[in-house]
Amino acid sequence: MRAAAAAPLQRILEPGQIETLASRSVPRLVLPAREAVFAARAARLRQLAAKDSLGGYLRLVGAIADAQAVAIAGLSAPAHDQRHLAAARAAHRPPLAARVIGRGPQWRAVLAKIAAAVAEQPGFPPAVAAVCERLSTSPADELEAFADRVLSADGRDPDPGAAPFIIAALQVCWTTLASTLAADDVAITPQPSSCPVCDTLPVASVVRSQAPRAGYRYLHCGLCASEWHRVRVECTQCGATKGIAYQSISGGSAAVRAETCDTCRAYRKIFYQEHDPDIEPLADDLASVPLDLLLAEEGFHRASTNPLLWQPAG
Repeated sequence: MRAAAAAPLQRILEPGQIETLASRSVPRLVLPAREAVFAARAARLRQLAAKDSLGGYLRLVGAIADAQAVAIAGLSAPAHDQRHLAAARAAHRPPLAARVIGRGPQWRAVLAKIAAAVAEQPGFPPAVAAVCERLSTSPADELEAFADRVLSADGRDPDPGAAPFIIAALQVCWTTLASTLAADDVAITPQPSSCPVCDTLPVASVVRSQAPRAGYRYLHCGLCASEWHRVRVECTQCGATKGIAYQSISGGSAAVRAETCDTCRAYRKIFYQEHDPDIEPLADDLASVPLDLLLAEEGFHRASTNPLLWQPAG
């Protein structure tokens, strides 16, 4: 008579061990595919606008994304300075840090193209055309100062109507730059909270459903569209692993949750691609504003804002 086989031992891994094992089997950094980023975002925004109470604004941002897709297709990326890349990698610094490297005038030409394309679209309020006209005629020094304020990441600006256009032009330029990097050009520090490529805070996180990233959580950069791995059930703001909860709207999509932290009282949304394969982090974050309102009532604050939705300074 045979003895029953013993059950296999199960090992409980600490967060650091999980990160180490994950880094061996899944990409820790995923750089953007420049030809797909904005086209996919525009398509998702149109899809969401058809069934969302913020449909008018989502259609506007979708028109901006369409213009971004056209602009990036005609944009040539400058060659990277290999000495700069090597120095940044050796020092574990983001090679395209948005508030450090120079922008050059190219982004203003992209801004003019985006503003002109959106102004030609019918069905938007006259205020949209007025913003587009103002951005097309503003002096370069004013636009540069505006870009500095938008990139400051404090979520406050006196001109919320123009800010999405400014960030849209910067997104085109930084996505282009990021798309021409190699993964080995970027040093990944343990558990990075900001983008290892451009040092911008993430908008949200996504649990991907396709190999080799299936089941793994990635933070999504709101500027260059890079994604980087971060272990699950961990606050992406303060790193706490206790007091983490997942909030959602009753009857809402299973693909949309907010990961809240009792330690720092912050949250970021987390999207599950297995429940909706068309998830696009910036678009789906915009379309889930009601969840933000509910969390604010419960005393939680966003760990970082969506760069395409600004509120007046107050």
